Amino acid sequence: MYFVSDNAAAACPEVIEAVLAANTGIAGTYDNDTLTQRLNGVFGEFFGRECSVFAVGSGTAANCLGLAAMVPPWGAIVCHREAHIQVDEAGAPAFFSGGAALILAEGDAAKLSVEGVRAAVAGMRGDVHQVVPSVLSMTQATEYGCVYTPDEVAALGDEAKRRGWRLHMDGARFANALGHLGCAPADITWRAGVDMLSFGFIKNGGMSTEAIVVFDPALAETLPHRKKRAGQMPSKGRYAAAQLLAMIETGAWERNARAANAAATRIAAAAGDRLIYPAEANEVFVRASPEDSAALRAQGFQFYDWAPGEIRLVTAWDTPEAHVQALTAALAGL
Repeated sequence: MYFVSDNAAAACPEVIEAVLAANTGIAGTYDNDTLTQRLNGVFGEFFGRECSVFAVGSGTAANCLGLAAMVPPWGAIVCHREAHIQVDEAGAPAFFSGGAALILAEGDAAKLSVEGVRAAVAGMRGDVHQVVPSVLSMTQATEYGCVYTPDEVAALGDEAKRRGWRLHMDGARFANALGHLGCAPADITWRAGVDMLSFGFIKNGGMSTEAIVVFDPALAETLPHRKKRAGQMPSKGRYAAAQLLAMIETGAWERNARAANAAATRIAAAAGDRLIYPAEANEVFVRASPEDSAALRAQGFQFYDWAPGEIRLVTAWDTPEAHVQALTAALAGL
Protein backbone atom coordinates (compact mmCIF):
# COMPACT_ATOMS: atom_id res chain seq x y z
CA MET A 1 0.00 0.00 0.00
CA TYR A 2 1.93 2.90 -1.44
CA PHE A 3 1.87 6.42 0.02
CA VAL A 4 5.44 7.51 -0.76
CA SER A 5 4.91 9.85 -3.73
CA ASP A 6 2.33 10.81 -6.33
CA ASN A 7 5.11 10.62 -8.93
CA ALA A 8 4.64 6.85 -8.93
CA ALA A 9 0.98 6.98 -9.96
CA ALA A 10 -0.16 5.65 -13.32
CA ALA A 11 -1.02 7.96 -16.19
CA CYS A 12 -4.78 8.44 -16.36
CA PRO A 13 -6.80 6.97 -19.25
CA GLU A 14 -7.41 10.31 -20.95
CA VAL A 15 -3.67 10.87 -21.32
CA ILE A 16 -2.98 7.40 -22.69
CA GLU A 17 -5.86 7.70 -25.15
CA ALA A 18 -4.62 11.11 -26.32
CA VAL A 19 -1.12 9.80 -26.96
CA LEU A 20 -2.51 6.89 -28.95
CA ALA A 21 -4.74 9.24 -30.94
CA ALA A 22 -1.71 11.41 -31.74
CA ASN A 23 0.17 8.37 -33.03
CA THR A 24 -1.17 8.63 -36.58
CA GLY A 25 0.54 9.72 -39.76
CA ILE A 26 3.09 12.44 -40.28
CA ALA A 27 3.19 15.58 -38.15
CA GLY A 28 5.39 18.64 -37.91
CA THR A 29 8.58 18.40 -35.90
CA TYR A 30 10.20 20.43 -33.12
CA ASP A 31 7.00 22.04 -31.80
CA ASN A 32 5.66 22.78 -35.28
CA ASP A 33 2.91 20.16 -35.08
CA THR A 34 -0.77 21.03 -34.89
CA LEU A 35 -1.19 19.79 -31.30
CA THR A 36 1.65 21.92 -29.95
CA GLN A 37 0.30 24.90 -31.87
CA ARG A 38 -3.01 24.51 -30.00
CA LEU A 39 -1.47 24.79 -26.53
CA ASN A 40 -1.50 28.57 -26.28
CA GLY A 41 -5.17 28.83 -27.18
CA VAL A 42 -6.38 26.03 -24.89
CA PHE A 43 -4.39 27.25 -21.90
CA GLY A 44 -5.34 30.84 -22.69
CA GLU A 45 -8.99 29.90 -22.37
CA PHE A 46 -8.26 27.99 -19.15
CA PHE A 47 -6.55 30.99 -17.56
CA GLY A 48 -8.73 33.67 -19.15
CA ARG A 49 -5.78 35.44 -20.71
CA GLU A 50 -3.37 35.08 -23.61
CA CYS A 51 -0.32 33.09 -22.59
CA SER A 52 2.57 31.15 -24.08
CA VAL A 53 2.90 27.47 -23.18
CA PHE A 54 6.00 25.30 -23.48
CA ALA A 55 5.95 21.54 -22.92
CA VAL A 56 8.97 20.06 -21.11
CA GLY A 57 9.81 16.68 -19.67
CA SER A 58 10.10 17.32 -15.93
CA GLY A 59 9.26 19.71 -13.14
CA THR A 60 12.92 20.61 -12.76
CA ALA A 61 13.08 21.60 -16.41
CA ALA A 62 9.89 23.62 -16.08
CA ASN A 63 11.11 25.47 -13.01
CA CYS A 64 14.66 26.10 -14.03
CA LEU A 65 14.27 26.90 -17.72
CA GLY A 66 11.52 29.29 -16.72
CA LEU A 67 13.58 30.91 -13.99
CA ALA A 68 16.54 31.24 -16.38
CA ALA A 69 14.37 33.43 -18.60
CA MET A 70 13.61 35.68 -15.63
CA VAL A 71 16.95 36.17 -13.89
CA PRO A 72 20.42 37.22 -15.14
CA PRO A 73 23.51 35.16 -14.24
CA TRP A 74 24.49 37.77 -11.65
CA GLY A 75 20.98 37.80 -10.21
CA ALA A 76 19.28 35.93 -7.38
CA ILE A 77 16.03 34.09 -6.82
CA VAL A 78 14.34 34.55 -3.46
CA CYS A 79 12.58 31.35 -2.34
CA HIS A 80 11.66 29.46 0.80
CA ARG A 81 14.38 27.47 2.53
CA GLU A 82 12.34 24.31 1.91
CA ALA A 83 11.58 25.09 -1.75
CA HIS A 84 12.06 22.30 -4.26
CA ILE A 85 14.45 24.46 -6.29
CA GLN A 86 16.68 24.68 -3.20
CA VAL A 87 16.35 21.18 -1.72
CA ASP A 88 15.66 18.81 -4.61
CA GLU A 89 16.90 20.13 -7.96
CA ALA A 90 20.65 19.51 -7.69
CA GLY A 91 21.70 23.08 -8.45
CA ALA A 92 19.64 23.22 -11.65
CA PRO A 93 18.56 26.87 -11.17
CA ALA A 94 22.19 27.98 -11.22
CA PHE A 95 23.04 25.58 -14.06
CA PHE A 96 20.31 26.77 -16.42
CA SER A 97 20.60 30.46 -15.52
CA GLY A 98 24.38 30.59 -15.83
CA GLY A 99 25.00 31.08 -12.14
CA ALA A 100 22.09 32.88 -10.46
CA ALA A 101 22.04 32.42 -6.68
CA LEU A 102 19.22 31.47 -4.33
CA ILE A 103 18.36 33.65 -1.33
CA LEU A 104 16.49 31.63 1.28
CA ALA A 105 13.54 32.92 3.27
CA GLU A 106 11.84 31.42 6.31
CA GLY A 107 8.15 30.74 6.89
CA ASP A 108 5.86 28.22 8.58
CA ALA A 109 4.71 25.21 6.54
CA ALA A 110 7.17 26.20 3.79
CA LYS A 111 5.03 29.25 3.06
CA LEU A 112 6.52 32.57 2.10
CA SER A 113 5.20 35.77 3.63
CA VAL A 114 5.91 39.38 2.81
CA GLU A 115 7.64 39.75 6.17
CA GLY A 116 9.79 36.67 5.55
CA VAL A 117 10.82 37.90 2.12
CA ARG A 118 11.76 41.31 3.49
CA ALA A 119 13.84 39.72 6.24
CA ALA A 120 15.68 37.52 3.72
CA VAL A 121 16.91 40.51 1.71
CA ALA A 122 17.23 43.04 4.53
CA GLY A 123 21.00 42.71 4.60
CA MET A 124 21.51 43.23 0.86
CA ARG A 125 23.59 46.33 0.16
CA GLY A 126 22.60 46.73 -3.46
CA ASP A 127 26.13 47.26 -4.72
CA VAL A 128 28.18 45.56 -7.41
CA HIS A 129 29.74 43.14 -4.93
CA GLN A 130 26.51 41.22 -4.39
CA VAL A 131 24.00 39.35 -6.51
CA VAL A 132 20.89 41.25 -7.55
CA PRO A 133 17.55 39.80 -6.38
CA SER A 134 15.38 39.59 -9.49
CA VAL A 135 12.75 36.90 -8.95
CA LEU A 136 10.53 35.71 -6.13
CA SER A 137 9.66 32.01 -6.47
CA MET A 138 6.80 30.45 -4.52
CA THR A 139 5.42 26.91 -4.47
CA GLN A 140 1.70 26.14 -4.84
CA ALA A 141 0.89 23.94 -2.93
CA THR A 142 3.90 24.18 -0.63
CA GLU A 143 6.30 21.36 0.14
CA TYR A 144 4.21 20.72 3.27
CA GLY A 145 0.92 20.50 1.40
CA CYS A 146 -0.37 23.93 2.38
CA VAL A 147 -2.09 26.23 -0.11
CA TYR A 148 -1.69 29.96 -0.72
CA THR A 149 -5.00 31.83 -0.94
CA PRO A 150 -5.52 34.40 -3.72
CA ASP A 151 -4.90 37.20 -1.24
CA GLU A 152 -1.64 35.62 -0.07
CA VAL A 153 -0.41 35.24 -3.65
CA ALA A 154 -1.43 38.81 -4.41
CA ALA A 155 0.45 40.14 -1.38
CA LEU A 156 3.64 38.46 -2.61
CA GLY A 157 2.92 39.69 -6.12
CA ASP A 158 2.60 43.26 -4.88
CA GLU A 159 5.85 42.96 -2.93
CA ALA A 160 7.68 41.60 -5.97
CA LYS A 161 6.30 44.34 -8.22
CA ARG A 162 7.25 47.02 -5.71
CA ARG A 163 10.83 45.80 -5.81
CA GLY A 164 10.95 45.41 -9.58
CA TRP A 165 11.11 41.60 -9.35
CA ARG A 166 9.31 38.92 -11.32
CA LEU A 167 7.02 36.41 -9.57
CA HIS A 168 7.43 32.73 -10.40
CA MET A 169 5.18 29.94 -9.20
CA ASP A 170 6.31 26.33 -8.90
CA GLY A 171 2.97 24.63 -9.44
CA ALA A 172 3.99 20.99 -9.13
CA ARG A 173 0.67 20.49 -7.31
CA PHE A 174 -1.13 23.48 -8.79
CA ALA A 175 -4.17 21.37 -9.68
CA ASN A 176 -4.45 20.17 -6.08
CA ALA A 177 -4.31 23.78 -4.88
CA LEU A 178 -7.08 24.77 -7.29
CA GLY A 179 -9.15 21.81 -6.15
CA HIS A 180 -8.81 22.95 -2.55
CA LEU A 181 -9.56 26.62 -3.21
CA GLY A 182 -12.29 26.23 -5.80
CA CYS A 183 -11.28 29.53 -7.37
CA ALA A 184 -10.55 30.45 -10.97
CA PRO A 185 -7.02 29.59 -12.17
CA ALA A 186 -6.49 33.28 -12.89
CA ASP A 187 -7.12 34.20 -9.25
CA ILE A 188 -3.88 32.60 -8.05
CA THR A 189 -1.77 33.36 -11.12
CA TRP A 190 -1.75 36.40 -13.38
CA ARG A 191 -4.44 38.36 -11.54
CA ALA A 192 -2.34 38.03 -8.38
CA GLY A 193 0.88 39.10 -10.12
CA VAL A 194 2.36 35.76 -11.24
CA ASP A 195 4.50 36.21 -14.36
CA MET A 196 5.28 32.55 -15.00
CA LEU A 197 3.90 29.22 -13.78
CA SER A 198 5.33 25.72 -13.82
CA PHE A 199 2.05 23.79 -14.20
CA GLY A 200 2.54 20.25 -12.93
CA PHE A 201 0.69 17.36 -14.55
CA ILE A 202 2.87 14.30 -13.93
CA LYS A 203 1.95 14.06 -10.23
CA ASN A 204 -1.72 14.46 -11.16
CA GLY A 205 -2.17 11.66 -13.67
CA GLY A 206 0.02 12.93 -16.48
CA MET A 207 2.64 10.71 -18.06
CA SER A 208 5.82 12.54 -18.99
CA THR A 209 5.10 16.22 -19.63
CA GLU A 210 4.88 19.44 -17.63
CA ALA A 211 4.00 22.93 -18.85
CA ILE A 212 5.74 26.28 -18.56
CA VAL A 213 2.95 28.87 -18.74
CA VAL A 214 4.15 32.40 -19.44
CA PHE A 215 1.82 35.34 -18.84
CA ASP A 216 4.29 38.08 -19.83
CA PRO A 217 5.06 37.86 -23.58
CA ALA A 218 8.52 39.37 -23.07
CA LEU A 219 9.55 36.38 -20.95
CA ALA A 220 8.57 33.90 -23.66
CA GLU A 221 10.99 35.13 -26.30
CA THR A 222 14.03 33.09 -25.30
CA LEU A 223 12.28 29.94 -24.13
CA PRO A 224 12.24 28.09 -27.49
CA HIS A 225 16.02 28.47 -27.64
CA ARG A 226 16.44 27.48 -23.99
CA LYS A 227 14.28 24.40 -24.54
CA LYS A 228 16.31 23.29 -27.53
CA ARG A 229 19.67 23.93 -25.87
CA ALA A 230 18.59 21.99 -22.77
CA GLY A 231 17.47 18.94 -24.74
CA GLN A 232 13.81 19.66 -23.90
CA MET A 233 12.54 19.95 -27.49
CA PRO A 234 11.93 16.42 -28.79
CA SER A 235 11.45 16.07 -32.51
CA LYS A 236 8.06 14.42 -31.98
CA GLY A 237 6.54 17.06 -29.73
CA ARG A 238 2.98 16.09 -30.60
CA TYR A 239 3.02 13.36 -27.94
CA ALA A 240 3.89 15.84 -25.20
CA ALA A 241 1.28 18.34 -26.36
CA ALA A 242 -1.36 15.61 -26.57
CA GLN A 243 -0.90 14.86 -22.86
CA LEU A 244 -1.32 18.48 -21.78
CA LEU A 245 -4.34 19.06 -24.01
CA ALA A 246 -6.02 15.91 -22.72
CA MET A 247 -5.60 16.90 -19.08
CA ILE A 248 -7.11 20.35 -19.65
CA GLU A 249 -9.78 19.69 -22.26
CA THR A 250 -11.29 16.61 -20.60
CA GLY A 251 -11.21 18.09 -17.10
CA ALA A 252 -9.06 15.20 -15.90
CA TRP A 253 -6.82 17.67 -14.07
CA GLU A 254 -9.70 18.60 -11.75
CA ARG A 255 -11.16 15.13 -11.24
CA ASN A 256 -7.74 13.68 -10.44
CA ALA A 257 -6.79 16.48 -8.05
CA ARG A 258 -10.06 16.27 -6.15
CA ALA A 259 -9.73 12.51 -5.77
CA ALA A 260 -6.21 12.80 -4.35
CA ASN A 261 -7.20 15.69 -2.07
CA ALA A 262 -10.24 13.84 -0.74
CA ALA A 263 -8.16 10.80 0.16
CA ALA A 264 -5.63 12.99 1.97
CA THR A 265 -8.38 14.75 3.90
CA ARG A 266 -9.67 11.43 5.21
CA ILE A 267 -6.20 10.29 6.21
CA ALA A 268 -5.55 13.60 7.99
CA ALA A 269 -8.78 13.24 9.95
CA ALA A 270 -7.74 9.75 11.06
CA ALA A 271 -4.35 11.09 12.18
CA GLY A 272 -6.05 13.33 14.74
CA ASP A 273 -3.66 15.25 16.95
CA ARG A 274 -0.71 13.60 15.21
CA LEU A 275 -1.32 15.89 12.20
CA ILE A 276 1.48 18.45 11.85
CA TYR A 277 0.15 20.73 9.06
CA PRO A 278 -3.31 21.23 7.60
CA ALA A 279 -3.84 18.77 4.74
CA GLU A 280 -4.97 21.22 2.07
CA ALA A 281 -3.71 19.32 -0.97
CA ASN A 282 -2.64 15.66 -1.22
CA GLU A 283 0.17 15.45 1.33
CA VAL A 284 -0.28 14.51 4.98
CA PHE A 285 2.47 15.04 7.55
CA VAL A 286 2.09 12.99 10.72
CA ARG A 287 4.00 12.64 13.98
CA ALA A 288 5.14 9.06 14.31
CA SER A 289 7.71 7.46 16.60
CA PRO A 290 10.08 4.83 15.20
CA GLU A 291 7.80 2.24 16.78
CA ASP A 292 4.75 3.76 15.09
CA SER A 293 6.50 3.77 11.73
CA ALA A 294 7.58 0.17 12.15
CA ALA A 295 4.02 -0.84 13.05
CA LEU A 296 2.64 0.84 9.95
CA ARG A 297 5.25 -0.75 7.71
CA ALA A 298 4.56 -4.14 9.24
CA GLN A 299 0.97 -3.74 8.05
CA GLY A 300 2.15 -3.16 4.49
CA PHE A 301 2.23 0.65 4.22
CA GLN A 302 5.01 2.43 2.36
CA PHE A 303 5.74 6.09 3.09
CA TYR A 304 8.54 8.64 3.39
CA ASP A 305 10.43 9.33 6.62
CA TRP A 306 10.40 13.12 6.43
CA ALA A 307 12.25 14.09 9.61
CA PRO A 308 12.91 12.49 13.01
CA GLY A 309 9.50 11.68 14.42
CA GLU A 310 7.67 12.75 11.23
CA ILE A 311 6.39 10.84 8.23
CA ARG A 312 4.88 12.02 4.95
CA LEU A 313 1.90 10.29 3.36
CA VAL A 314 1.03 11.23 -0.22
CA THR A 315 -2.12 10.27 -2.06
CA ALA A 316 -2.59 10.13 -5.82
CA TRP A 317 -5.49 10.29 -8.23
CA ASP A 318 -5.58 6.50 -8.38
CA THR A 319 -4.82 5.53 -4.77
CA PRO A 320 -7.07 2.51 -4.16
CA GLU A 321 -10.00 3.12 -1.84
CA ALA A 322 -9.19 -0.04 0.08
CA HIS A 323 -5.70 1.27 0.80
CA VAL A 324 -7.08 4.57 2.10
CA GLN A 325 -9.51 2.74 4.36
CA ALA A 326 -6.77 0.50 5.67
CA LEU A 327 -4.48 3.44 6.42
CA THR A 328 -7.13 5.44 8.21
CA ALA A 329 -7.87 2.44 10.40
CA ALA A 330 -4.18 1.86 11.08
CA LEU A 331 -3.56 5.51 12.04
CA ALA A 332 -6.59 5.58 14.30
CA GLY A 333 -5.33 2.42 15.98
CA LEU A 334 -1.82 3.61 16.80
